Amino acid sequence: MKQSKKGLSNWLLVVAVIALAVVPLIFVRGGKFTGSDDQAQKAISEVHPGYQRWFKPLFQPPSSEIESLLFSSQAALGAGVIGYVIGLYKGRSQQQRNKE
Repeated sequence: MKQSKKGLSNWLLVVAVIALAVVPLIFVRGGKFTGSDDQAQKAISEVHPGYQRWFKPLFQPPSSEIESLLFSSQAALGAGVIGYVIGLYKGRSQQQRNKE
């Protein structure tokens, strides 16, 4: 019985992830997806039109595609590190349970 409940909860999680990916695409038709940096820059320019940046970026990617590549690579690396740490701790806890 436990196995069937576990399988059902896994399928519910899969459905929830798919819904989280598809629902925004349905409700935001023809909308332009902009990053939070662009939105913040627009909001700052509305509130304080003469605002000057404190510093310039150290590296400016030559195109938005490369910027997206760097961002997604950073996200993948972070997810890999988090997954590794979770797996490490899970393995350690299982090893301790097996010793007892």
